[in-house]
Amino acid sequence: MPRMTSFTSAQLSDRALEHFWANGFHASSMDDLVKATGVSRHGIYSSFGGKKALFLSCFDRYRQSVVTPAFEVVESPDATLQDVSDYFERQISLGESVGLPGPGCFVANSATEVAPGDPDVMAEVARHNDRLHKGFVSALQNSAPHIKPQRTRELADVMVIFTNGLWTKSRTVSDGDVLREAVQSFLTLLKDTLK
Repeated sequence: MPRMTSFTSAQLSDRALEHFWANGFHASSMDDLVKATGVSRHGIYSSFGGKKALFLSCFDRYRQSVVTPAFEVVESPDATLQDVSDYFERQISLGESVGLPGPGCFVANSATEVAPGDPDVMAEVARHNDRLHKGFVSALQNSAPHIKPQRTRELADVMVIFTNGLWTKSRTVSDGDVLREAVQSFLTLLKDTLK
């Protein structure tokens, strides 16, 4: 990629996100990032101070460009389990459009690769999972107002775990219907639990 002579921090983060998402943090050298972003080492260091700060900036870009467009349907005040289903379908369809197996979820990937040894990354992962949890709690409450709040929170925990597992699974399958079947089975079990 040719070097960018002028760039914004957002452009640099976007290009770095693509690289980290596909390759991970530890396997990405500064030389790799220079090549992937088109920004010199000096440009990366002067904008972010180094590889880790650039990596951390990718979480905000991922939230803005990937998570919010898909998950905002679940975060709507009147969301139900149908909206949760729509969220899964949107992401599966997106994965199919770019090709499966795909890169999975940037946050889930980071949770297993980097977070166990890095409290800053662990905090970003927790922030993401808290957001999912809050959205799922609301959708569950709207779908089954008779369920006690503690049970709703417990079920939302399971939904977060399922979601992270689903996007991890998307890194190993070439057929989106495998993911759809998992979603259908999970949501059927969830609805049976809510009766």
